Amino acid sequence: MKGNLEENLGNMAYLLKCLMDNTSDMIYFKDIDSRFLMVNEACANWQGNCAPAELIGKSDFDTYSAADARRMRDDEKRIIERGESLVGIEEHLTRADRAEAWVSTSKVPLRNEAGDVIGIIGISRDITERKEAELREARYADEVKRYAEGMKRINAEMEDDLRMAEKLQKTFFPASYPVFPEGALPEDRLVNFYHYQHSGGLIGGDLCSIHKLSEAEVGIFLCDVMGHGIRAALGTAIIRTMANDIFSTERDPGRCLERMNEALIPLLRSEGELIFATACYLVLNLVTGCLQMANAGHPLPVCLNAEGPVKWCVENHSQCGPALAIIDQATYPTIHREINPGDGVVMFTDGIFEIARGDEDEYGEQRLLESFQRHRNLPLPELFPMILEDARQFSGEKAFDDDVCLVGFRLPQTH
Repeated sequence: MKGNLEENLGNMAYLLKCLMDNTSDMIYFKDIDSRFLMVNEACANWQGNCAPAELIGKSDFDTYSAADARRMRDDEKRIIERGESLVGIEEHLTRADRAEAWVSTSKVPLRNEAGDVIGIIGISRDITERKEAELREARYADEVKRYAEGMKRINAEMEDDLRMAEKLQKTFFPASYPVFPEGALPEDRLVNFYHYQHSGGLIGGDLCSIHKLSEAEVGIFLCDVMGHGIRAALGTAIIRTMANDIFSTERDPGRCLERMNEALIPLLRSEGELIFATACYLVLNLVTGCLQMANAGHPLPVCLNAEGPVKWCVENHSQCGPALAIIDQATYPTIHREINPGDGVVMFTDGIFEIARGDEDEYGEQRLLESFQRHRNLPLPELFPMILEDARQFSGEKAFDDDVCLVGFRLPQTH
């Protein structure tokens, strides 16, 4: 009987030794004062890269910071006093050499044969790598969250700024039209004006103006700054301010565009980027019926002839100059033509004819000219919606993606 008991105890001791020697987890036994009674090799290596026997009688104060050692001693004191276990807690530890680590720890009361608590048994596992990965992921998620929140605030601020810019840019377009002669009733006016403007976004790159030059002359200006959005909108703001100054001192359309080109080149040219604008400027003398025009790489205006078919106002693009802000000292010829009662002229930006169907077939300038021909007898406020609708029906789209602007005039048949 005694022999069997000793054999069993020997077997149990052997099994315990196998467990202690072959696990990577730290296994340790402590007395009621939290001093080590027995540790395995993994624990000895973790505590100080020493032999297990060297830890006997030592405590966590010999390995960890005072704060961590006190915390662990207090935990073990509660286990001993209450007889309760501590299972699966994650502990952040700072060693005496200031190296930091994480362990997953379980501690249970160590009892004698009478059931009295005489210490604790602990098992700890190094989870530093996993925990640091979790913390990195948490920090990254927090950074992403902060970034997203920051971007949300920035986007909201930008939306507010863009809406303010949208309101401001609307003031760049005519709110009313000059009246010739001054104070005349609609039926007695020598000319009727109209415009339409649509931005592909909140703000765009199109700009038009209709301004009185004298009691007999009116200037009509249309330009299209390359691109969309803020950059294009800033370009229109620059050109609007510049145009007002130039038009007030210069009557010849070609000379106006030449001055504008020279002023824009240092403003719109930037390193590595090409920014330009197309433009068309008309000056109409209502006494002589003379129309002067100059074109800077812009789509050709359409002449709505009272007698005869609709035609381009300019025979071909060779009579036009290059887009603004591309060529230094570029020249812009001024073209003259006579306007008769019932005639009209419409200028437009390329957004109206570059609209395309799903097969990428563009509407094109020829289809646009044919649309003007079909609806040529309509007054401008009725003509423009029909022109726009023809383009939309061709594309199958309900709205234009690009900026679109039309502006023009028509003389009454009676004058």
